[in-house]
Amino acid sequence: MPELSQRRRRLVLAICCASIVIVVMDISIVNVALPAMRRDLPASVPGLQWTVDAYTLVLASFLVLAGSTADRVGRRRIFQAGLAGFGLGSLLCGLAPGIGWLIAARVLQAGGGTMLNPVALSIVASTFPGRAERARAIGVFGSMSGLALGLGPIIGGFLVDSLGWRFIFWVNVPIAAAAIVCTALFVPESRAARARRFDPVGQILVMLVLGSVVCAIIESSRLGWASPLILGLLAVAVLGVLGILGYEPRRADPLLELRLFRSVPFSAAIVMALWGLCAFGAFLFVTTLYLQDVRGRPALLAGLCLLPVGVMIVVLSPLTGRLVGRRGPRLPLAVSGAALALGGGASVWLGPVTPLPGVLAVYLLFGIAVGTINPPITNSAVSGMPVSMAGVGRQTGTALGVAISGTIVGSALARGGMAFTSAAHGVWWMVLGLGLGILVLGLFSTGRWALGTAGRAAALFEEVDLGDRRARPPMVGSPGANRR
Repeated sequence: MPELSQRRRRLVLAICCASIVIVVMDISIVNVALPAMRRDLPASVPGLQWTVDAYTLVLASFLVLAGSTADRVGRRRIFQAGLAGFGLGSLLCGLAPGIGWLIAARVLQAGGGTMLNPVALSIVASTFPGRAERARAIGVFGSMSGLALGLGPIIGGFLVDSLGWRFIFWVNVPIAAAAIVCTALFVPESRAARARRFDPVGQILVMLVLGSVVCAIIESSRLGWASPLILGLLAVAVLGVLGILGYEPRRADPLLELRLFRSVPFSAAIVMALWGLCAFGAFLFVTTLYLQDVRGRPALLAGLCLLPVGVMIVVLSPLTGRLVGRRGPRLPLAVSGAALALGGGASVWLGPVTPLPGVLAVYLLFGIAVGTINPPITNSAVSGMPVSMAGVGRQTGTALGVAISGTIVGSALARGGMAFTSAAHGVWWMVLGLGLGILVLGLFSTGRWALGTAGRAAALFEEVDLGDRRARPPMVGSPGANRR
């Protein structure tokens, strides 16, 4: 890749940041619009769950494939295709005449979005070759994710109240179009020196596992856990896991690199990403319904009530990143787990007439939890290892959080008031347990023995990967090809 001027590098970073903002914001911005969608389309609670989960599920299923395809085909080309797919999907979401059409359009939108996050990060990493400069650029890129999560409910509330819920999707279209043009003008093409080969069997197995689990949870509220369909979906998920464990280790380029899980910090980071975003996804889903349907707040005011969450994420994410760099991930993980547990426990006491300052104080705890968990998870998961696995954990966690919470509160939503808040207690007890789990796992995974397993796993990964590279001819245009 040719050497770029400092101004050109900053333009590339800005383009990549714009892509991550619209993709991540669509996870949280939609939650504020759920009550309006339910009234306008109309939609059932499972329909609302699928509106959120169809998006996060596709993101989780194809993150690894999108990254490896971009390494092989060309990052700029895949990035532009992702922007086009995301923009088209957003346009169709805003035009959807019913909930089924909306869910289908969300799948298309997520199909484009899955090409943006990992590919944009690879573009940023290749654009900034210096170690310190690259670290700063990735820090800026990562902070945009927290900013998007925090601003999503506020922007969504404003658009729903002023223009209608369809504009939360239409606003993405001009941004995606501008990003496509800017990518063509300023982002150079790049590929990996050795791209991983396509693993169709592994991809199908991952889709079966994630899709079956989420579908079973959402539909269980309507069919019951003893339904033959639900039992069949759970059986498919179990067989999919067994298939992954049996098939993936035998591939030279597996979709899921199971050797990485020999590292306790890496395995713990994936689990904590799953738990943390499961709790946050449940929080967003239940809270937006609570603020609008139980307390009667308009969408904009509901979004503003979530401002403490966004402020904490924006303020704490960069501070936590610096703390992790100086002292390691243990303290931030402990703070995140404790804050999440306290937030879940305190939410049990929220009712239809709870004073607003008390409600906002509880939401502050969730902002602290999210603002302090992302940097240590990223640091633990990606120190010398692939970045896409942490993203899979986050998106899967969000999908599960929405699925579980909707199943718990769905039947009580129509009754409103105390019926809804009483049903939501199950969600908050789950969040409390997940927070305690993060606290314990964070302390365990940062101990001396756990860190030793990370070093051994990284050495094994590098040794096997080096042997594999020596066994294959390098790609045309790579440094190795020029030396031969």
